[in-house]
Amino acid sequence: MEDCVKLYALSTCIHCKNAKELLDACGVQYDCVHVDKLTGDERREIIEQIKKDNPQCSFPMLIIGSKIIIGFRAEEIREALNL
Repeated sequence: MEDCVKLYALSTCIHCKNAKELLDACGVQYDCVHVDKLTGDERREIIEQIKKDNPQCSFPMLIIGSKIIIGFRAEEIREALNL
């Protein structure tokens, strides 16, 4: 898997946990940002960035290459990862 995978998550969200478990189970390397653990300017900047593609700021939000998946959609995630 050549594409960069980024996961925006909340540390307390079960759907975010499920997304992480799926990525781990598939052996996918990914960068996870727990938005609720950020503070100050960093948090504001990340939220503004997320809202560009996800106006409701729903979690989890996965970016797989150029594809954005909002919510835990296992089949869509597997498809985007070519699994």
